[in-house]
Amino acid sequence: MFFDRIKTLGIAQVTYLIADAGEAALVDPCRDVDKYLTLLRENELTLRYVVETHRQEDFEMGGAALRRLTGAEIVAGSHELFDHADARLRDRETLQLGSLRLRALHTPGHTPESMCYAVFLADSADRAWGVFTGDALFMGDTGRTDLTDPGRTAENAGLLYDSLHNKVFPLGDQAQIFPAHGAGSACGGNVADRDYSTIGIERAANAAAVMTRDAFVSHKAHERIARPPYFTLMEEVNLKAGRPLDERPVSWLTPTVFQERRREGVVIDARAPEAFAGGHLPGSYSIWLTGLGRYGGWISYEAPIGLIVDGPAELIEARLALARIGHDNIMGALAKGFEAWRDAGLPIETSATIVPDQLQAANNQYTILDVREINEFEDEGHIPGAQHIFVGDLESRLGELGLRKDMPLVVTCSVGHRASLGVSILQRNGYSNVFNLLGGMTAWRKLGLALDRDGS
Repeated sequence: MFFDRIKTLGIAQVTYLIADAGEAALVDPCRDVDKYLTLLRENELTLRYVVETHRQEDFEMGGAALRRLTGAEIVAGSHELFDHADARLRDRETLQLGSLRLRALHTPGHTPESMCYAVFLADSADRAWGVFTGDALFMGDTGRTDLTDPGRTAENAGLLYDSLHNKVFPLGDQAQIFPAHGAGSACGGNVADRDYSTIGIERAANAAAVMTRDAFVSHKAHERIARPPYFTLMEEVNLKAGRPLDERPVSWLTPTVFQERRREGVVIDARAPEAFAGGHLPGSYSIWLTGLGRYGGWISYEAPIGLIVDGPAELIEARLALARIGHDNIMGALAKGFEAWRDAGLPIETSATIVPDQLQAANNQYTILDVREINEFEDEGHIPGAQHIFVGDLESRLGELGLRKDMPLVVTCSVGHRASLGVSILQRNGYSNVFNLLGGMTAWRKLGLALDRDGS
């Protein structure tokens, strides 16, 4: 037996490769399939199946590409949303992989078509070795239940609770769980930051196990997680198991050519927040490299994207991060980075920074804008008097905030990355006196400075 987990950072996604007797299956692969093909080749494995747990919302799936390149069959459940699959398993039907047996379990709740797949070894045919849980069950959490219809969040939570208690937890405390996402995913609210767990561990601590059904339904109904706009596109393209990746390399553009082409689209600066503050192209968005796979999804899909990165390796990473969420219209990257722009004498904008002690000493001189998720703002505490808006909503709802352009604005998040995006959005909209609170609420708490936790 062969088993490996392939993690995709930025979207906190996990694909699993499981094989026996030279036959392999990939569970929930991403669109950039070369890493899987390399792993298969290195271990002399033949890909027989691509197994889908559900129609993923936060990344573009790789099933269609793998089927075309390897001849593997796409395996999914019998729900109508899986009509692109080659093999559609009904609840409790099995799939043989060498001496391994995978049992399909229909587990609606996160989405109506959601499936889990329990794995049984030949020498322990009645006790599950593990279970691929998709987004139904995470480490320390469960999948969100508001995606298909926010008005049915509570109803879906009840379905998810029943799915887990009737089909997943009975597999036994010994069974390992293999979810499709880890900590930081937009598909769960409080996923634990660990890679390993068992049903026994989850039964002792996971809300779905320790709460009553009514309490769990209430818990999920009050869960507030931002829904990025790109989820709609992912749901649409994943109805056909995703699209093949555009393999054409991104062009490096001279500053003059980049200046001309940027008028047609938008610029994303993927450098660190401190570098962005020191100098950037006017009107550019600040989205750090590992944040592109999530926050890049709030950028328009209509306009071509120009990239500012530190070098060739970062360009490859940035391009893949954007491609995983369906951004294919990359017009080019600035050759030799921001330094080339600077040296060409082209227009440069800067933004200010501030640290917690400075802000505390002159708090009443600033308007403070906290751009974290609402649960972070309320549950983890916030600076007294701070206004809240999630950074993904900032540009579309800026007019609702009543912010004065002549008042100094301090933007904060957990450490400064999302705040840098917030600063860039404000600058794009004519706010020039804007500061990024470096260290954010992490540094603020470590210094023991005042916090409010009243939800106001």
